[in-house]
Amino acid sequence: MRRLGAEVVKFAVVGGSGVGVNFLVFNLLLHGLGLGPMTSTVAASCVAIGTNYLGFRFFAYRDRSTRTKRQIALFFAFSGIGVAVESGLFYAAYHGLGMDGPLGSNVAKALAILLASAFRFLVYRTWVFPHDTARR
Repeated sequence: MRRLGAEVVKFAVVGGSGVGVNFLVFNLLLHGLGLGPMTSTVAASCVAIGTNYLGFRFFAYRDRSTRTKRQIALFFAFSGIGVAVESGLFYAAYHGLGMDGPLGSNVAKALAILLASAFRFLVYRTWVFPHDTARR
């Protein structure tokens, strides 16, 4: 149980920095450069994925199995699914619930990130960065 708590904290540190990157890029693209909401949310999520991979690989799950092509492929495949989940939820809130102003779009983004992060946590720790049974 103690290990799970430490794992959650490390995931939260990396995920939190990724959320910061996600919001920064999202707001720059949507409200700063005037790009569309879906383009902005997908692009921001993709940039955050890149920074998150580095954080997970070298901080949160550095004690797990070594980097492999399979691990990288799984990370980006599951991250892509996470972007689809996040984008779908954002779309529903932005267009369906009318959360389209500066505050509303950020609340919609936050809710979408929160729900998609639960999915990511489960799949990253289970399939992407599994415990190396040989080290136990």
